[in-house]
Amino acid sequence: MASPSALGHANKRMSLGEKLRQVTWGLALTIGAVAAVGFTMLYSAAGGDWDPWASRQMTRFALGFAIMVAVATIDIRVWMKVAYPFYAVSVVLLLAVEVMGEIGMGAQRWLDLGFVQIQPAELAKISIVLVVARYFHGLSHENIGNPLYLLWPIVLTLVPAFLIFKQPKLGTTLVVLATTGIVFFMAGVRMWKFLVVGLAGAGAVPIAWSLLRDYQKNRVLTFLNPESDPLGAGYHIIQSKIALGSGGMWGKGLLGGTQSHLQFLPEKQTDFIFTMLSEEFGFVGGLVLIGLYTVIVLYGLGIAYRARSQFGRLVAIGILSGIYLNALINMAMVMGLVPVVGEPLPLVSYGGTSMLTLLFGFGILIGVYVHRDVTVPRRGGEA
Repeated sequence: MASPSALGHANKRMSLGEKLRQVTWGLALTIGAVAAVGFTMLYSAAGGDWDPWASRQMTRFALGFAIMVAVATIDIRVWMKVAYPFYAVSVVLLLAVEVMGEIGMGAQRWLDLGFVQIQPAELAKISIVLVVARYFHGLSHENIGNPLYLLWPIVLTLVPAFLIFKQPKLGTTLVVLATTGIVFFMAGVRMWKFLVVGLAGAGAVPIAWSLLRDYQKNRVLTFLNPESDPLGAGYHIIQSKIALGSGGMWGKGLLGGTQSHLQFLPEKQTDFIFTMLSEEFGFVGGLVLIGLYTVIVLYGLGIAYRARSQFGRLVAIGILSGIYLNALINMAMVMGLVPVVGEPLPLVSYGGTSMLTLLFGFGILIGVYVHRDVTVPRRGGEA
């Protein structure tokens, strides 16, 4: 625990230079290394050309990295104050998608703001973590043990989760629910309550199944038996498995992947980019990327452990969990371990909103460390 003098110093306004010196540059460097893997694979996906994907992704990363560092210097008490307004904006944007969203690839997920297209679901991932962390920060241990006090954060979670599910974006919905569940658990919610929710969820499976689109049902059925429709619904996962296996231990080399460059592998720049990485750099290349993600996780856990406030700890765990689950689902998806749900690989898959939102979230995570010793009041006022 920090000494009283250190805590007193931390609650004083730090200069910009002091904050920048507190930034976890090791984490920032690891983030850059993961993004560099993405640039390399996007270059390969375009047949050895920086356009159209790699150059744009590098520009977005440069902008996002600047945003990440700037966000890291913002006092976490500010994020606690704006948690509810930020959440309200994200819900309004999700509602706007329902009314005027752009339709692409059979889904209505994008919102055209004129100068840029965004996916509000990506922003919602962060806003839900902030608002739920704020709520639990303001509760006593006794209140957390009272089931009635859990109704409000459950509502805060289910409203945007339902709107995301309707787009439809099943993978993101699962990430949101799982991430929030982890935040609930870390806040002190007892395990038996999760079991009750799990049983209720199991009972609602028939209803959820009836709400799925036909192509989503096909994905689940194809996951169970992809060979039943090898040229249709099962095509993607079969080609992915072929590419993964053909990479062997060391891979075929950059630009050497046959499944990807002969156009057998679909969506190689987005959903199936890990498959292309494994085909060209083999099992070892996949392990290197997993190792980089592991370093990020360890940094995040260290930040959560060092945070003095409950709000800081829960925000760090929530943001870290969302990123980890995204990576886990994408890798499991291309290996055929879970149904294809269309989740991108963090920092690697091509996508503007995903890249900028991830770096914004990393900025908040690093900001928790920069302001790890500040005293965060229970209701967001000045300490």
